[in-house]
Amino acid sequence: MNADRQKRVWDDAAPRYDRQIAFLERHWFTGGREWVCSRARGRVLEIAVGTGRNLPFYRPEVTITGIELSTEMLAIARKRAADLGRAADLREGDAQSLPFDEASFDTVLCALSLCTIPDPVRAIAEMHRVLVPGGTLLLVDHVRSSFAPLRAAQWVAEQVTIRTAGEHFTRRQLPLVRKQGFDVVENERLKAGTVERIRAVKRP
Repeated sequence: MNADRQKRVWDDAAPRYDRQIAFLERHWFTGGREWVCSRARGRVLEIAVGTGRNLPFYRPEVTITGIELSTEMLAIARKRAADLGRAADLREGDAQSLPFDEASFDTVLCALSLCTIPDPVRAIAEMHRVLVPGGTLLLVDHVRSSFAPLRAAQWVAEQVTIRTAGEHFTRRQLPLVRKQGFDVVENERLKAGTVERIRAVKRP
């Protein structure tokens, strides 16, 4: 699924997204947003900011820039930032081609979104490019399970979800992060290995 079609899918899903994801965050991704946001420092770029569900969890002292492909998701994020009184530069853009110079951010964060970005290799390369040397990459997402029967079920599910929403269940970001040249300093797998949290550092 290309970025244009992906944008249309998420524009359509935007009004329902918060209601749908809230259940999964309580029971599957529990604490994931808090985990990544608590580790963010300095100038933060959030990739695929969505409806802004991470905004309440950032430390007060960080500076937030967010990129989002969907115009409708971004509108909700901007309203959420305003309601929270949280300053944030929220822009429409593509994670696979970030509109920022090299070494522009101290932290790059992506929560529950690499599973839908069409080219995760390119997206992670862009994250690496815009980070300062020694900067931090923070990821949380659903990934292929470490339990074989569950992996099989994930594969079956994504035969539908890839076509309808561009959503993958059997990807795993950790090998891509290492291949890009990050040093992984913190890594957790939860829920039979279906959820993974990563903190990695760009080599100086």
